[in-house]
Amino acid sequence: MKIERFEDLESWKRSREMTKAVYLVTSTRNFSRDLSLKGQIRGSSVSSMSNIAEGFERGGDRQFLQFLAMAKGSTGEVRSQLYVALDAGYLSQSEFDEIYRLSAETSRLVGGLMRYLKNAEPSGSKSPKSQEGAQKSKKIYKSQT
Repeated sequence: MKIERFEDLESWKRSREMTKAVYLVTSTRNFSRDLSLKGQIRGSSVSSMSNIAEGFERGGDRQFLQFLAMAKGSTGEVRSQLYVALDAGYLSQSEFDEIYRLSAETSRLVGGLMRYLKNAEPSGSKSPKSQEGAQKSKKIYKSQT
């Protein structure tokens, strides 16, 4: 399957699921009162999906890689914050496990996409093959692994 929009990327889809789950669980009574942690974990999850989208819309693979690295880092932040929420009693073990799974899967997919782009021919706004490279990166297969 040819990828033409960031919405087609499996990593973005999984990040969206993670963000939806984070918003749902942070709306619960106890979690919603901890404004700092609630804002932090929501921000991290939104950052993940936003960086995947923004990187895809940029001019070349090099910039895309930078944004994917930030997205991968944000998924790590979500996992770390999940431990704080679990230890504070804001999450059940099953809620923790589900969001952790989505975060780890997002991270794995982003990592696979990063490896693919690193092994592809260089492209970018200064590269003579920039348009060709941008098109090539948008033809990434759905599995991204």
